[in-house]
Amino acid sequence: MARVLLILVFCALAQGSTVLRFRNAYAQSQSDIARLKTTADRIINLAVHGKAQNQTYNRLAEFVDKFGSRLAGSQNLENAIDYMVDVLQKDGLDNVHTEPVTIPHWVRGNESAELIQPRQHPLAILGLGYSVGTPPEGITAEVLVVRSFKELQARATEARGKIVVYNEDFVSYGTTVQYRSLGAAEGAKVGAVATLIRSVTPFSLYSPHTGMQDYQDGVQKIPTA
Repeated sequence: MARVLLILVFCALAQGSTVLRFRNAYAQSQSDIARLKTTADRIINLAVHGKAQNQTYNRLAEFVDKFGSRLAGSQNLENAIDYMVDVLQKDGLDNVHTEPVTIPHWVRGNESAELIQPRQHPLAILGLGYSVGTPPEGITAEVLVVRSFKELQARATEARGKIVVYNEDFVSYGTTVQYRSLGAAEGAKVGAVATLIRSVTPFSLYSPHTGMQDYQDGVQKIPTA
C-alpha cells in the first residue's frame, strides 16, 4: 500500500491534470452505479429468482458441449460466434453484431512421441499452442530431465542437442505454468532441439493437457509439447 501511495503522490506532483481526470472518472462511475442500481437489481432478481434461474449454467453446458474447443481462427469458433449472435438476438438484446478482426491461426497436426531407449514405450502428448512442427522425420535425441529453470541453467552445457523435459514440481498453477509458457524459449537458449513438460497439475493419470506457450524474439523456435 505504501508503494502505491507513493506512486500516486508522484503523479499528483508531476501530472496534476491526470489525477484530476482520474477523480472525475471515479465520480462518474459512482454516479453511473447509483443511476443503474434499479436495472442491476432487476437483472440480479431475474437470474436468481426469475425465469433465468439456473439458465447460466445450462446455457454454458449447451455451448461447450455443442462446440468444444474454439481455437482462434478455427471453424468451431466461427460456428460458436454465429450461434451466440443468434441466441442474443432472439433474447432481444440491442445492437448485437460482429466485427472483422485479424488473428494468428494455429492448427494442431498429428503428433506423437515415443521412448526408444532403454525400452520402447509410446507417450501420450499434446503439442503446446503455437508450437512449430518437427521435420517430417521427427526429432530423435537424448533427453535431459530437469526440475527447474535454475537446474537447466546449471546444466546448460549438457542441454545442447537434447530434448529437455521439465519434470517441474507443482507449486500452484500461476507459479508452475511458467514452464509451459517459457519452457521452449529457455530450452532453445541453451541449445535444446525440443522441450516437453509434464501436465501443469498436482496429479495426473496419464492425462496430458495443453495450453499456449510464448516464443521470444531473437530466440530460435523449437517444438514443444
